[in-house]
Amino acid sequence: MTATLPRETAAPTVPVVPVSRAYRFELVKLVSQWRVRLLVLACWLAPGLFVAGVSQQSTLPSDTLFGRWMHATGWAGPLVVLGFAGTWALPLLTSVVAGDVFAAEDRLGTWRHLLVAVRSPRRIFVAKALASLTVILLLVAGLACSSAAGGLLAVGNHPLVGLDGHLLAPGDAAARVLLAWTAALAPTLALAAIGLLGSVALGRSPTGLLLPPLFALAMSVAQMLPLPVAVRLALPGSAFVSWNGLFTGPAQLAPLLIGIAVSLLWAVLATALAHHLFLRRDFTDPAYDGAGRRALTTGLLPLAGLLALSVAVLAVAAPSAGITRAKVQRSLATAFAHLYRMQTGQLHRPAVTEAQLRASAACTKSDGQAAQEGPGNDWRCVVTWHLPGTAVAGTAVYQLDVGSDGRFVADGDGPKEVNGYFLVRTETGDAPNPLWQFDGNVELLDTTSKG
Repeated sequence: MTATLPRETAAPTVPVVPVSRAYRFELVKLVSQWRVRLLVLACWLAPGLFVAGVSQQSTLPSDTLFGRWMHATGWAGPLVVLGFAGTWALPLLTSVVAGDVFAAEDRLGTWRHLLVAVRSPRRIFVAKALASLTVILLLVAGLACSSAAGGLLAVGNHPLVGLDGHLLAPGDAAARVLLAWTAALAPTLALAAIGLLGSVALGRSPTGLLLPPLFALAMSVAQMLPLPVAVRLALPGSAFVSWNGLFTGPAQLAPLLIGIAVSLLWAVLATALAHHLFLRRDFTDPAYDGAGRRALTTGLLPLAGLLALSVAVLAVAAPSAGITRAKVQRSLATAFAHLYRMQTGQLHRPAVTEAQLRASAACTKSDGQAAQEGPGNDWRCVVTWHLPGTAVAGTAVYQLDVGSDGRFVADGDGPKEVNGYFLVRTETGDAPNPLWQFDGNVELLDTTSKG
């Protein structure tokens, strides 16, 4: 008779939760928060109501890019919203979503429960990052779609005046508005990645929530300073400004493409640093309060190194970039010629082409007492043009306020019948004078033409 030994039963193994399931779980957690739901509702409703309401007012935000054209076309509204969103809305949205996605677990003390359920810190990080990205894309899509719908319903699908004065057909304007909002995703991702890094590195501290808006505010201040072009383009927020180049002919794509590439580099590096810190943290310590000194050495210093490297590369690639008198004169003359044709159509005068006008501009800065280059509100220009069959050339005076980003506002200073009054008298009544005050854009990089 033989005795048999009972077999040892192996302990059941709990399978690792796949990323897709963890992602759905994290997405549901995010969307279930009342503040996220409120943000989604606001992004899909408020821009449209704002654009529709402003478009019906007698006073327009003419100090905002494309704001002066909100009466003329529905495609101006989403660009006005984009200018505001890049400075204020998008940094705050990324702060609420990405800046708190890891810190919330620290405040609630739920890391051990989450690790038991998912059993992989790497999968937890990927799931949280993807869930944050999904919500941010939903919010950005809401801003773009709502503002476009509000403008089209309130004003209509009409041509848009570009930054060099030429008319963009409705289809062309729609495509460029879509490209502008798509380009703004790159710096938005950079801000979101910085939010993830702050949320991981600073633990339950609310400082992580403040990182994206503080970083965006610092970039906005830097963009207003007369920084070298290489430094300006090396900032991850430059794409929030350089989308302006999409609305010139030909499009000034080089600054925009550089801004997108720099923003994506920041997004990848900041996300990788956040991932590195997350995998090295101690999940068993309930009193964990951030990475401490490692947050500086592992988080801040690599980003500072990327900024320095980007500045060095761009300084070598574009040593002569900047705002020069020749560029200002060329941009002003081009915009004036296009807008003069628009005014000619309003007044039902004989048609004339830009080639026939042969418009040119002579500009001086600070009455010639300073260097004839760089930004400032002390540019004074005299535009000269020729009409067919007329021996005497026409002249008009403009005062220019040229920003550090290349955008300028040209304010007409006479003669009255050309640009000295904000209305022109047409057969159907008074209409806005396109030559009285208009926006333009100076190309910072010498790509489309030499200056």
